[in-house]
Amino acid sequence: MSYASLTDHDRKVMLQEIGVTDFEELCAAIPRQLRNPVIKLPHPLSELELRTMVRSLAHQNKSTDTVLSFIGAGAYEHFIPSVVHHVTSRSEFYTAYTPYQAEASQGTLQAMYEYQSMMCTLTGMDVSNASHYDGATSMAEAALVSMSVKKRKKVIVASSVHPEYRQVLKTYLRGTAGECIEIPFTSEGMLDSSRFKTALHEDVACCIVQSPNFFGIVENFSEIEKLIHACGAHFIIVANPLSLARFKSPGEWNADIACGEAQVFGNPLSFGGPYLGYFAVKKELMRKIPGRLVGLSHDSEGRRMFTLTLQTREQHIRRERATSNICSNQALCALAAGVYLTTLGKEGLRQVADLNIQNANYLREAFTSVLECEITFTGPIFNEFVIRINKDVEKIIAALLKKGIYAGLSLQRFYPKLKNELLVCATETKTKEDLDRFVKEFSLAVSS
Repeated sequence: MSYASLTDHDRKVMLQEIGVTDFEELCAAIPRQLRNPVIKLPHPLSELELRTMVRSLAHQNKSTDTVLSFIGAGAYEHFIPSVVHHVTSRSEFYTAYTPYQAEASQGTLQAMYEYQSMMCTLTGMDVSNASHYDGATSMAEAALVSMSVKKRKKVIVASSVHPEYRQVLKTYLRGTAGECIEIPFTSEGMLDSSRFKTALHEDVACCIVQSPNFFGIVENFSEIEKLIHACGAHFIIVANPLSLARFKSPGEWNADIACGEAQVFGNPLSFGGPYLGYFAVKKELMRKIPGRLVGLSHDSEGRRMFTLTLQTREQHIRRERATSNICSNQALCALAAGVYLTTLGKEGLRQVADLNIQNANYLREAFTSVLECEITFTGPIFNEFVIRINKDVEKIIAALLKKGIYAGLSLQRFYPKLKNELLVCATETKTKEDLDRFVKEFSLAVSS
């Protein structure tokens, strides 16, 4: 990010305004040993030298601009139209923090409102908040909402839900009376309805499932939805929102809460963040939703106006009754999602979803011809799938990286029993030539 450093005159004016003569006087209350630590730093650099150094460090990274990536697992490479960056880089959005004064923030508030509206349409839910930190915290907050509303302590989560999401959930529950119960997946990598049925009791606040799940498989929730609601628990669905352009929405599955990661809408991989958690609920849970809601009203002259309608955080009027201590939102990332969705429209979004389905299925079919490989799970998929390799998967990944290809994610890292199994992803960014090259190089690496 570009910056302009302070001059000696700037510092002098600032110190005079504060009412001190120099910086040391400003820090007088801080113990001297903390004020002057010995830090072995290199000599100062000019702006030109600094740019050169940072550029050389950046070139040590590998990105999807230089490497053909087939890694998914919750963070996905998608094409982002140039208009998205053009809008989000405008100063009135790029430099704005969370808006409080509605009269000064109509543009930002409208952008949030439009994002909320589009997420409600996509998820089939009644109310969406103005964004969340990321998919993992969004899911964990969903569990807290259920525990608060239901006055129950147990949370059931399918082990086919993203492993890092489940870890964040457990972190949230530490220090509370909450208990997390994980339900193993079947040999086909899908929900085990019989195990869910056994685990459901009157002390269960909610059940959390994912579709497409961590293995890329599209699930059927018809049976467990009835079981969950029959015992009075909330039904929470984690979903890749892009998949909802083609598959049944959480609202159609009668979910109480829909949540997950919306990085797929106009936000780059960025080496892991910032990302964009979405959170949508049925109307009866509206006042329990974490974060902020932007509402639409009209002023005294009948003109449309936007304002923060509900703010459930502890720093506002809710205080100790707050449903969450989430203290910010991802408004700029939500803006990017809103611009992306507006640019593509309904048909464009469906076309992107179709390309993800087609590419993933084409690649999975191509792997059936590769020696020493087999398809682990054969269920319907969205944009990723799992293959089993009869060789050391880490060596295969390393060999392909030398060819400029990220082969996928080794599942043994999260699931010790899935040794030498690889999670592979193919989005609309991959051409047929890219897919064919991957299969060819993979086959050579396996046979060598």
